[in-house]
Amino acid sequence: MTKTVNWGILGPGKIAEKFAQGLKFVPNAKLLAVGSRSAENANEFAKKHGVSRAYSSYEKLVTDPEIDVVYIATPHIFHCEHSLLCLENEKAVLCEKPFAMNEKEVNSMISKAHEKNVFLMEALWTRFLPTILKTLEIIKDGTIGDVIHIKSDFGFKPPFDPMSRLFNRDLGGGSLLDIGIYPVFIALLLLGEPYEIKASAFLGKTGVDENLSIIFNYKNGQFATLFSTLLAETSVETDIYGTKGRIRINRMWHIPTTISLTLNNGTSETIEFDCKGNGYEFEAIEVTNCLIHGLKQSPSMTHDFSLKLIKTLDKIRNMCGIKYSAD
Repeated sequence: MTKTVNWGILGPGKIAEKFAQGLKFVPNAKLLAVGSRSAENANEFAKKHGVSRAYSSYEKLVTDPEIDVVYIATPHIFHCEHSLLCLENEKAVLCEKPFAMNEKEVNSMISKAHEKNVFLMEALWTRFLPTILKTLEIIKDGTIGDVIHIKSDFGFKPPFDPMSRLFNRDLGGGSLLDIGIYPVFIALLLLGEPYEIKASAFLGKTGVDENLSIIFNYKNGQFATLFSTLLAETSVETDIYGTKGRIRINRMWHIPTTISLTLNNGTSETIEFDCKGNGYEFEAIEVTNCLIHGLKQSPSMTHDFSLKLIKTLDKIRNMCGIKYSAD
């Protein structure tokens, strides 16, 4: 009989709501507990999602002996602190993206995971979506030839609130860490680390990047043009141009969507996928399977990849003058 993996959620916010919904579609997984600094919030979340254990502190959550893995859904600035809390108590960790605020913090998390011999993975859910897996397959098969250019954007226009998560520098606000991470991720996944990065940002009243443009240059002539913004609604698409054709991951490309494949010979098709949940189940399936098989990191979302990602984000921030207290 396959073991059931018991999950806990640390921080019952909006992203935790989505994760809890996705977890319902994961075989061999059970959402056992939720932890919050507020007993009221924990109880409300537990009641809504049928969770049997609601803890009024994170410490109580991570010391529950029946919990196998904790999903960390708190704001960016707390990711390192809360990951270390879980790892110190020998709980496997799936930590929401960005993994932490900078390379130093990510290194401390990975070091602690190695020290405690405990599983740790960044929750960049897009990595496990059927659209991304199919895109990788198409490129590997040579269907669009050699990839020469990637164009990816993510922008939306929330109401300006200087105290909100998006605009408050003390909470890790700005477009790069919240949504710009997705275009950076797809470029690193498909083309690897660039030899040169050019980036420019507009910093708003609160000192966070509200508008950001990035170019990755590669030694073999490949490019990636990436864009994130909190000032406009953008197409939120990713175009991958090859010598034989192109792939478009269609609107809201970071969530379950469709792929358009167009070849130079004039043929085209739209590829659709059957997703039973909201898409968060795919990263949870990956973690659950890794734990069942005794792995300490995901072969698809490795510690090395998360380090490359945070190092790249740090370089972009340094170029643009984006600073946080964690630095």
